[in-house]
Amino acid sequence: MPKILIADDEPDIAQLIARYAQREGYEIKSVGDGGEAVEACKKEDFDLIVMDVMMPDTDGFTACRRIQEFKDIPVIMLSARGTEYDKLFGFEVGVDDYVTKPFSPKELMARIKVVIKRHSAPAARKDESILRAGGIEIDTLGHTVRIDGEITELTAKEYSLLLYLMENKGIVLSRDKILDKVWAMIISEMTAP
Repeated sequence: MPKILIADDEPDIAQLIARYAQREGYEIKSVGDGGEAVEACKKEDFDLIVMDVMMPDTDGFTACRRIQEFKDIPVIMLSARGTEYDKLFGFEVGVDDYVTKPFSPKELMARIKVVIKRHSAPAARKDESILRAGGIEIDTLGHTVRIDGEITELTAKEYSLLLYLMENKGIVLSRDKILDKVWAMIISEMTAP
């Protein structure tokens, strides 16, 4: 279940966002200031932050910058200030989306869903490119092999053989099939532009 941090000094707005987000299946934590948001992010992991710009003590822009120093969490900024300058400044400090008040809670939920999906997609693709078996890990995008966490250097044939065996884990393969496939993999890599 994705976890959202709501940072807004207006309790009514924070409760409204929380109510809609919980209906969508999100876990919620609310804080009333940017400084509290920074501290919460140091202690916990969140999938997204919905943050007000104008808050006492630490404003949303400053909190966003501080959080980005130690964590990569997408931020949707909320603000009554909807000038082009404010929005551009928000994007410069690293916010993923900017919503002006008053806002539609349903539209905010749609934006939350899109930002979380967009932010988690590269990690999901990266994870799909990694094959694991026991203490062996092959990163098929980076063409690296780790054994018990240590990078291991392999020849092209060794890499192709290991990759083929891991892609077919649990399947009995004949010697001829392995040789045919591994040589085909090596030849295709050598002839690739």
